[in-house]
Amino acid sequence: MKDGFIRVATATPQIRVADCAYNAGQVIACMQQAAEQEVRVLVLPELCLTGYTCGDLFLQHRLLDGAQAALAQVAKASAGYHLLTVCGLPVMWGGKLYNCAAVVFGGRVLGFVPKTHLPNYSEFYEKRHFTPAPDENHSVAFQGEQVPFGKRLLFCCDTCPELRIAVELCEDLWATCPPSTAHVAAGATVVVNCSASDETVGKLDYRRSLVNGQSARLVCAYLYADAGEGESTTDMVFAGHNLICENGAVLAESKLFENQMVCTEIDVQRLEGERRRMNTFPPQEDEGYLRVPFSLPVKQTGLTRRIDPFPFIPANESAREDRCETILKIQAMGLKKRMEHSHAAAAVIGVSGGLDSTLAMLAAARAMDAMGRPRSDILAVTMPCFGTTHRTRSNAELLAQCLGATLRCVDITKSVMQHFEDIGHDAGRHDVVFENSQARARTQVLMDMANQAGGLVVGTGDLSELALGWATYNGDHMSMYGVNASVPKTLIRHIVRYEAGRTKDAQLSQVLLDILDTPVSPELLPAKDGEIAQKTEDLVGPYELHDFFLYYAVRWGFSPAKVYRLARCAFGGAYSSDVVLHWLKTFYRRFFNQQFKRSCLPDGPKVGSVTLSPRGDWRMPSDACAALWQEELEQIEA
Repeated sequence: MKDGFIRVATATPQIRVADCAYNAGQVIACMQQAAEQEVRVLVLPELCLTGYTCGDLFLQHRLLDGAQAALAQVAKASAGYHLLTVCGLPVMWGGKLYNCAAVVFGGRVLGFVPKTHLPNYSEFYEKRHFTPAPDENHSVAFQGEQVPFGKRLLFCCDTCPELRIAVELCEDLWATCPPSTAHVAAGATVVVNCSASDETVGKLDYRRSLVNGQSARLVCAYLYADAGEGESTTDMVFAGHNLICENGAVLAESKLFENQMVCTEIDVQRLEGERRRMNTFPPQEDEGYLRVPFSLPVKQTGLTRRIDPFPFIPANESAREDRCETILKIQAMGLKKRMEHSHAAAAVIGVSGGLDSTLAMLAAARAMDAMGRPRSDILAVTMPCFGTTHRTRSNAELLAQCLGATLRCVDITKSVMQHFEDIGHDAGRHDVVFENSQARARTQVLMDMANQAGGLVVGTGDLSELALGWATYNGDHMSMYGVNASVPKTLIRHIVRYEAGRTKDAQLSQVLLDILDTPVSPELLPAKDGEIAQKTEDLVGPYELHDFFLYYAVRWGFSPAKVYRLARCAFGGAYSSDVVLHWLKTFYRRFFNQQFKRSCLPDGPKVGSVTLSPRGDWRMPSDACAALWQEELEQIEA
C-alpha cells in the first residue's frame, strides 16, 4: 500500500463444468493462496463459478441457482481476508441473463459488472444465452441487499486513493472501443479482465500484445485472468494464459496449460504520476459512474517484482544492442543536421582517452559517413596538462588514428601556468581554481580552433554529469552541439563496448576496450607515478547509483524515500543502506545546486525518456529550494 505498491494476482482455478459448489471451493482455495501471499486484488476467469463452456445449460434454472449459491459461499469466505476478488458467473436482471464479473470483498458482493461485447462468431455464440450490458447502472438483489449492477462501476479504495478498479470481460478488450477506455477516463488506474479465451495457434502472442498494449495506451495496470484446464474440450481447449501488465510492461505471465496463479506488485502511484505528466491524458470524466468504496489495511507491501538496478540498460542482449545502435544513429543524425545547417567544415572534439569523448568521436565518425564526407573532417584535439597520463593520451591518439580523424595536440601546461601567474594563483594549491582553469583553457582552445577550421565544437559531456553538475561552467560545460547530453554514463559504457564488438578493426576494438577499462577521471590533478590520481566516482559516488536515482527522481517524480527504498531493493547485495543514503543525499544536493548549469545548455539530441535540456523535458528554476527533499532524507536517516 505504501508508496503506491499493491500486490495483485491473476489465477486459473481447476474447475468442473456445471459443478458450482466444487468450483466455489476452488475459487476459495485460490483466495486462500492469494491471501497467504498478502495479495490485495485477485482476478479469476470469466464464468468460473459455472464454467464458460456450459452451453445451453445456462438456460437451466438449476445452474443459475447453483451459481448464486456458489457466489454466496465465496462472499462468506471473503470475510476472512483483506482481499478484493473478482470472479465470473451468470446473473439474472430484468428477465434476461448476463455474463457478469462479481466483485467480492469483506463478506459482501460489492457489485456485478456485465459484459458489454458478446462474441457471436466462429466458435463463440454468447448471444444465444446472454444479453449485452445495459447502458445505465442498476441494482440486483443478492442475499437480502441491493447490489450495484452495471458496466460503469468503479471500486475505489479509501485507504489508497490511487487504487481505483474497473472491470471488463474477455471480448470487451477485443472490441473496437473497449469499455476500459471509458473506465480509465473515469479515473480507473487498474483494469481487470475476467476472460475465457480459448487457445489456438498464434493467439498467445496476440493476446499478450493486446493486453500489454492496452495497459500502455491507457497508462494503467491491466490484470487478465484466463480460463484453463477444467473447461469442456468438446470444441475448444483453454490454456489459462494469465497476465499482469503495467503501462506497457509485462510484469508477470503464466505458462500455458498449467492453471497457474501469477502474482506481483503494481505501482498505482507511478501510474498517477505518469498521467499527471502527460497533458494529452484526459481529465477525469466520471459522469454516469458509480463509485463503490472499500478499505484495505495500510501497510508496506513487500516487493517481489524485479527492480532493475540499471533502468537505462536493457537486460536482453539483443535489445541492448538495438538500443546502442539506435542511440548512435540519433547522435549521428543530430550532428549531421547541425553541421549541414551551419556549413561547418569540421567537427572539433577534445579527446581525452575517456568514455565521453570516445562516444562523441564514434558519433562524429558516423555523421561524416552519413554526409559522404571524409572522417579527416573530424578534428580531434588532445590537450595534455598536469594530470594527463600516458595511457589516456595514447588511447586518445590511437582512437583518432583508427577512426581516420585529423589529430592535433595542444599542450596547455604553459598557458595554464601563465594564467595562474596572471590571476595570482599559487600553482601548488590544487583547489577548484587549479582544476577549472584547465577545463576552461581546453574549451578556449577548442573554440578558437573551431574558428580557425570553420567548424563547430562537439560537446562530450553526458547526462549523468549534467544531473550532478559535474562540469566546469563555461569549460567542458560549453560546446556548439552536445551529442552526449541525454546519454547516461552507465549506458555510454555499453555503447562503446557495442562498437568494440561490432568493428572489424582489431586495433580500434582493442583501444575501445582499454578505454572501457580506464577509471573515469577528469585528470585535473597531477598524476601519481604515471597513474590517474583523481577518480570521479570516489568524489561524487558510483554512477550506477546516480543513474538509478536520476531515472526514478526525474522520469517518474518519485519521492526521495521511494527512490531510497527502490535503490535498496535493486542494489541490496552491492551497497549497504547507509551507502545508498549517503550518495542519494549527494545526488539531491548537487541536482538542486547545479541547475544553473543546465539552464544554459548547448543544443543536443534527446535519445531516451530522460533528458535535462532546458528547452525540452526539464524546466526547473536555477534557484529552486531543496528543503522538502532534504527533510524527507533527514527523516530516513533518523
